[in-house]
Amino acid sequence: MPHDTGRPELPILTAPPAAGRLPRWLKRPVPKGNFRHFTAAVVEDLALETVCDHARCPNRMECYAHKTATFMILGDICTRACSFCSVSRGRPQRVDPDEPRRVAEAARRLDLRHVVITSVTRDDLADGGAAHFVACIRAVRQVTGASVEVLTPDFRYDPAAIDAVADAAPEVFNHNTETVPRLYRQVRGPQAAYRGTLALLRRVQTRDPRIKVKSGLMLGLGESRTELLETLADLLDHGCEYLTLGQYLQPDPTRYLPVARYLPPEEFEELGRIARQLGFARVASGPFVRSSYHARDMALPA
Repeated sequence: MPHDTGRPELPILTAPPAAGRLPRWLKRPVPKGNFRHFTAAVVEDLALETVCDHARCPNRMECYAHKTATFMILGDICTRACSFCSVSRGRPQRVDPDEPRRVAEAARRLDLRHVVITSVTRDDLADGGAAHFVACIRAVRQVTGASVEVLTPDFRYDPAAIDAVADAAPEVFNHNTETVPRLYRQVRGPQAAYRGTLALLRRVQTRDPRIKVKSGLMLGLGESRTELLETLADLLDHGCEYLTLGQYLQPDPTRYLPVARYLPPEEFEELGRIARQLGFARVASGPFVRSSYHARDMALPA
């Protein structure tokens, strides 16, 4: 059943904004501080990848300035071709067995208290890279006292792979929903399934109720208010406690889905309030919010 928010349905806008024109609230100053150079130097010295760089995250400079980054494991080539993501796609490299050690060392050098680990999708691997996630979680725990958050691909919805990562007991298990059911195949491609995503989240929550289950959506792809609220209800019904809502930004005008609508900050604030009222324990909602934006703050005990 749709949720009545007491306001009319938002229209689905099909025409993208004028080329090269961003609303004023999507313009921000470059943060100052030498820590951003320090963070970049650590990542480069240890030959690591970050989703901050490869996904062209608008928060990269801010996060680097605060000595934090989201590590992207299993190489920098994805086997999927999602129509929203700027990570390169093609034939991936072999899995680097030394990568977990280097991720842990970077966490130590940066003195991280909360480590976020994500990856490209590796459909070429039998387990989708699940064992490598487990190795990275264990390596970080051996070297630091940090909590760990994983942002995983769907592992082709393989129960054994999902269970393997859940059994490593990351404090937060994040898998993004990305968009509403109607737009799923258009946004995520034919290999992704909305119901599969919900089942993955439920499986993690059932496997270990101590793990905080998290998911996120990009807004501005053409979803309606009703569709969004129905998706939030589905997430809650499948054990998701933490939620991120952010603005979709087109990485390149020639290869990726256009922006259907730029939501103003006030609307993101309203949606955040609604999400909390619906029952999410933690919500980050704003134009610049991304999956791991201020992840440590969201993961702190209430």
